[in-house]
Amino acid sequence: MLYFTRWKALAIILTALVVCLCAVPNFFPEATVKTWPAWTQRRLVLGLDLQGGSYLLLEVDANAVKKDKLDQLRDDVRRVLRDNKIVYTGLAARPDSVEVRITKDIDVPTALAKLRELSQPLGGLLGSNGQRSLEVSDASGGLIRLSVPPAAITDRTRQAVEQSITIIEKRVNELGTVEPLIQRQGVDRILVQVPGLQDPTRLKALLGQTAKMDFRMVDTTVPPDQALQGKVPPDSEVLQSAEQANTPYVVKKQVLVSGGDLTDAQPGFDQRNGQPIVSFKFNSSGSRKFAQATIDNVKQPFAIVLDNKVISAPVIQEPITGGQGQISGNFTVQQANDLAILLRAGALPAPLTIIEERTVGPGLGQDSIESGERAAYVGSILVIVFMLLTYRLFGVFANIAVAINVAMIFGLLSLLNATLTLPGIAGIVLTVGIAVDSNVLIYERIREEIRGGRTAISAIDAGFKRALSTILDSNITTFIAAAVLFYVGTGPVRGFAVTLGIGIVTTVFTAFTLTRLIVAGWVRWKRPQRVPI
Repeated sequence: MLYFTRWKALAIILTALVVCLCAVPNFFPEATVKTWPAWTQRRLVLGLDLQGGSYLLLEVDANAVKKDKLDQLRDDVRRVLRDNKIVYTGLAARPDSVEVRITKDIDVPTALAKLRELSQPLGGLLGSNGQRSLEVSDASGGLIRLSVPPAAITDRTRQAVEQSITIIEKRVNELGTVEPLIQRQGVDRILVQVPGLQDPTRLKALLGQTAKMDFRMVDTTVPPDQALQGKVPPDSEVLQSAEQANTPYVVKKQVLVSGGDLTDAQPGFDQRNGQPIVSFKFNSSGSRKFAQATIDNVKQPFAIVLDNKVISAPVIQEPITGGQGQISGNFTVQQANDLAILLRAGALPAPLTIIEERTVGPGLGQDSIESGERAAYVGSILVIVFMLLTYRLFGVFANIAVAINVAMIFGLLSLLNATLTLPGIAGIVLTVGIAVDSNVLIYERIREEIRGGRTAISAIDAGFKRALSTILDSNITTFIAAAVLFYVGTGPVRGFAVTLGIGIVTTVFTAFTLTRLIVAGWVRWKRPQRVPI
């Protein structure tokens, strides 16, 4: 156990050295690190509790999810009946269902069969109970009712939360913030933590917009003032301008191209007047639809609608077949930039409501860092003194291994660009104790072998060999606990689990392999007759 080949010893030393060097960027200012090569710029990120920042708890609007589900169902019913040439009337979305009346009695069985094809088994655990997304029933007299059960709304809300998390991540990352924490909380809530962001006003504005954009034609058959008096065509609606108060537009409900067909959106300036604009590009499907719409409606105004407000209503001067265009609307530079961010990230499936908001100041974060540092220093000093008093020279070996262990933890955390939180510091302090515990097991085993009559070198060799299984067992069980905390826990608990898990890996390496290498070098150099322990 005490013999190391030259290559094996070199590999151990190089491994420890390289991992420790990964922590070096943390000791230099961020501006300096950015001038280094990209592969050397990985460093620790301080969490919300250490550097301050913004905390938002968002709730998905379940009523909006339900309404969107019913509106989509109504459109699907219309499509199915038209595709099968079934005459109907009275198609409408109710609070919990969609109703339609089939004109001819002989068409009712066919309509029921075709509409029941819209019902799908609910996914996940709900699917195992045989529940479906729709309940289609014959309400007599040709009336067909399609009801959406509560389980289907719950499933749709879960999907909306998952979609929202992805979109929120894109929007927050566009702000240039570092390592935001965005995760689901409960059935319909999303937790957003953005370290370093002291003013959440712009963040709230970005997250508060659904950013559902579509392109529709303006209905020129009815003046807006008549439409406001209730004379709105059935296939049109009245929408307000986003820029000019009390400026209504009569806009057709049919969507020519949706925002989902956008592939890119960038802020810029109009070359003619220097005003901020947003340039956009469509995918191939959107390009075809947009080209056809502009070909069919030359000299007609079309509306660019964002969250049910008209942000621009230009006149189509000529067909636009290139799949790209621009949006102008008296924007400021920041408004144009924010709109581009929203369009690039995509539309939220449902509105989000802020139900809790907190801002952690940098002063409070600095207090946390100082408290954590004091705890780490005091704990480490006590451990070092204990090891020196108890095991003397071998205590020095253990303390060297513990110092390298802590450096390797910071190196690996930096390599992973991990976020360090206050519980994470607690995990590092706990790791110091675990690392020393492994050395204590080895040294006490060596003492037992000496008391059993072994020679110094034989006792050292036997101590390392026989303590290995105990060290592995204790560290593996602790690592399992850390893994469970990571997968089950959230936020600070995960930060603690990450540092603890990494600390266990480095502990096994330093407490057994590295300490053994140090002791083996000392034995080869001194050839001791007795063990100073």
